[in-house]
Parts: sequence; structure tokens; C-alpha cells
Amino acid sequence: MKVNRLLIVGALVAAFGFTSCQQDEEVATQDTVSENTLTQIAELGFYNKNVMKVDGGYVVEGDIFLSESDLTAAHNTKALRVGDSEQYRTTNLVNAGTGRNITISIDSKLPSSYIAALDEAIARYNAEGLTITMSRVSSSGNIHITAAPRNAQYLASAGFPTNGNPYNSIKVATRYIGNTPNQAWFATILAHEIGHCIGFRHTDYMDRSYSCGGSYANEGASTVGAVHIPGTPTTADPNSWMLACIGSGQNRPFNANDKTALSYLY
Repeated sequence: MKVNRLLIVGALVAAFGFTSCQQDEEVATQDTVSENTLTQIAELGFYNKNVMKVDGGYVVEGDIFLSESDLTAAHNTKALRVGDSEQYRTTNLVNAGTGRNITISIDSKLPSSYIAALDEAIARYNAEGLTITMSRVSSSGNIHITAAPRNAQYLASAGFPTNGNPYNSIKVATRYIGNTPNQAWFATILAHEIGHCIGFRHTDYMDRSYSCGGSYANEGASTVGAVHIPGTPTTADPNSWMLACIGSGQNRPFNANDKTALSYLY
């Protein structure tokens, strides 16, 4: 199976690598990122290889966006842990209370086929009987989906919750996804980014190599935390919806461990 990095070269913002504004944006590889910036990224607890400079900050780990202001926090915070093969959440979660509906809207400029994939992603969450539910609205959703810059080097990007609210944006790279993507595959990508928006880190956070290929790479605990979710495996879980990378056309609905993680948090 061919594995695409969701990020080729992945508020904190996470992007789904392939191995997620319709304006031009200069993209730089790690060669154009200063050593001082790389040091700050490492001090934040993130993997500082293959860093890409984007508008307003940097994309790291194939799917996490760090703003310039995030980097200054490197000297004021402490990473929580570096773990083994388990499922992880951040310390930032959505305040669901006894029940909360999260609305999701999608830019009308995006292909109509994207709506069907979003509806499938929403249905996957709603089928789990969580304290959070989700619904699609025509505009101004709690999470809004827009196109990524035309030269974005990732499939999709999203972020982590702040102040008890989900991260409010998902960007999708239409030039990679196309106008008529495989619906289940794209629903998996959107469900993954929604997962970041409500506080999930990558299942393969401790070793991206088993979903992305290449050498061993631990993403680092980071200042948002890498908190093991009780009841999830301490061995590799190669089918989780929150793996950092996805195969071309691959469908990853929630598996048993994903369901355990979702029900534990929400």
C-alpha cells in the first residue's frame, strides 16, 4: 500500500500529513528555518525535523501548526511526557458538560462532494453516543472548513482546543484531495482533523514511522501534553483514525481502541 505523508516536507494547529484560503503562500523547507526557531520548536516538545514555514508560523510533525507566539512559550512551559505506543490526548479539551453540540460549516467555494464526506465524518462521531454531538451548518460553525493555500504541502490541517472550545478551523488542500475524492477516505481525513480540534494527538505520536514510514520519530510531549488515555493499547495500533499518515484511498473508521478513547474523554 502506498503511504502518503499528510505533510510532505503537520491556539496550536495540527495538519494531516500525506504518506490540511485560497491565496498564494510562500512555503519553505527546514533549510530556510533558522536554528533558533528549530531550537524553540524542540523546547516546545515537538519534533523539529522537516519543519515548513507557512503564513503566521510553522508546520511541524507533518501536521501541527505553531504560531510565532507559540514559539515564545518554549521558555515558559514544560513538556509533560514522552510516551510509548498508546493513544493520546492533549491537556486542552472541549468543555462538554452534560452535553454539547459542535457545529461545523464548510466554505461554499469547496466542491459539493466535500459535503458528503463531512456528513459521513460527523455521522461517525454521532454514532458513538458521546457527550458531544456534531451537526453541519451552512455558515459560522464552531469549526469552519476552508481551502488551504494552493501550494500547501499537506492534505489537511487543524488545531487543538482553547478555553474549553474546539479549534475553529480546518484547512484542506484541494489540489491533493481533488474535486471528487473517495468519500470514505476523505471522511477519515476530516474525522482526523476534527479529532485534533477536540483534543486528540496522534496515536503514533511515540513513533510516526509505523504509519508514515522512514526511521523512528517521536513527536515529543509538547506543552499541550501527551496524556495516555486509559484502556487504550500500549502496543502499536496501525488502524487508528488518529495516525499521523494515511494511505491513498484508505478508510479508517473508528476501531475498538478509538471508541474507547472517545468514550473516555467524551
